Amino acid sequence: MQRRDFLKGACRICLLGAAGATAIDIASCTPGVGNVLSKPTVNNNTIQVPLSMFDKAPIQVISPKNYAFEIAVEKKQDGTYEALLLRCTHYPNQLMPTGNGYTCNVHGSRFDKEGKVVKGPAATSLKQLTTSITGQNLLINLIKI
Repeated sequence: MQRRDFLKGACRICLLGAAGATAIDIASCTPGVGNVLSKPTVNNNTIQVPLSMFDKAPIQVISPKNYAFEIAVEKKQDGTYEALLLRCTHYPNQLMPTGNGYTCNVHGSRFDKEGKVVKGPAATSLKQLTTSITGQNLLINLIKI
């Protein structure tokens, strides 16, 4: 088999796998990022997630029901939580976790873990969402997307 044919076949397999990636946890392949919590409860533009989900990894990606974009939540060393809307600020596209930040696969914008622009064309930091703790749960206040 020639190298060219091998690469074509491998790319096809990757594309087919990506097409079915809705059931795959892409973020779990990224160092420091935990599982994607799919479809947590949404009430009055607030989602509630158990604090215990941060026991395995300090960063979790959350996919709220009926929202177009995921949210990255990081537990800071001081015990506070920071939530970032994973929507590119240049073009409304879902960002992908990279291990050291987030990347937009449309125009190549990159953001660090704090949501600051590392590479354009995006010029604005990611939207930070308000968080609070109630009992054993983290509440994330969502904005209308």
